[in-house]
Amino acid sequence: MDILKGAYDLHVHSAPDVLPRLMDDLEMAQRIVDRGMGGYAIKSHYFCTAERAELVRSVYPGCDAVGTITLNRSVGGINPSAVEMAGRAGTKLVWLPTSDSAHERAHVFDGNPNKKLPYWAQILIDMEKEGIAAPPISVVTENGAVTEEMVTVLEIIAKYDMILATSHISHQETFAVVKEAHKRGVKKIIITHADFPTTFYTVEEQRELAGYGALMEHCYTTWATGKIDIETSIAQIKALGPERVIIATDLGQATSVYPDEGMAIYAQKLLDSGISEDDVRQMFVHNQRMLLGK
Repeated sequence: MDILKGAYDLHVHSAPDVLPRLMDDLEMAQRIVDRGMGGYAIKSHYFCTAERAELVRSVYPGCDAVGTITLNRSVGGINPSAVEMAGRAGTKLVWLPTSDSAHERAHVFDGNPNKKLPYWAQILIDMEKEGIAAPPISVVTENGAVTEEMVTVLEIIAKYDMILATSHISHQETFAVVKEAHKRGVKKIIITHADFPTTFYTVEEQRELAGYGALMEHCYTTWATGKIDIETSIAQIKALGPERVIIATDLGQATSVYPDEGMAIYAQKLLDSGISEDDVRQMFVHNQRMLLGK
C-alpha cells in the first residue's frame, strides 16, 4: 500500500493568497488526487478559507479540501462573530493568532537588524507606515487568565466540533487555553509547531498537553529549512507515540517543494528511523481522519 494513501496534510499555504505561493488550490487538489491522498487544509493568515474549500471539493470530489480560519487582525482577532460565521460555513479548523500573536511579534521584531524576516513581516511594516494599526494579540489577561473573548470562541469551537490549533502563541497562553478548552468541551486540539524554535515544547510539556487530549503537530518545513535537526523531531515523535502526533508540512512557499512531496519525504525519513509503516500511517492518515470526524 502507498504510505500516503488517504493521508491529510492539515497545514498547507496555497493560493490565492496575499503572500506568494507555489501552487493554487486547484493545482494542489489535482496533486492530492494524483497522489491518492485524502485531502488538505487550506491555511491563510488573513482570511477564512471555508468557501474556497467548498469550491475545491465541488471541482475535485476526490480531494477533501478543509476550510480553516486564523484569528489574526484581518478577521478581528479573537472575534467570536468571525468564528461563529466560520462554523456556519463549514470551517473545520480554527488557528489562534500567527503573525499577530504578541509572542510571535516579540521574536520576529526583536531589534536584530540582520535577522531574516518572514514574508508576512513586510506586510506589517507597510501597514504601520500607512498608519493602519494592527496591534499584537494575547489570548490571556495580565494575570494569566483566558480572556472573555477567547472563552466565547472556545465555546463556539465546541458547539461546531471544530479543531483548535494553538498556532504561534506562547507556552503560558497555550497551557491556559488548552486547559480552558478542555473545560469548555473542545474535543479536538492541535499543538501547532511542537518542535519549532519559537514554540518549542519539551517532551514533558507535550505529555502534559496530551493529557488534555491534544495532538502534537510536526511539520516538514521546520527541519527542512534548518530550524531544527530532524533527529530532535523524530525523538519527540517516538517519545509521544503515534497516537498523539500528526505530521503536516507547512508548505506552499514559492521556493519549496510541493506539500505532497514534503509529506512523502517526511514519511520516508520516519520509516528510515525505524518507525513502522502502521505507525507512520497513524500519524499521516488516521489521526487526521479522527480530527475531521471521518
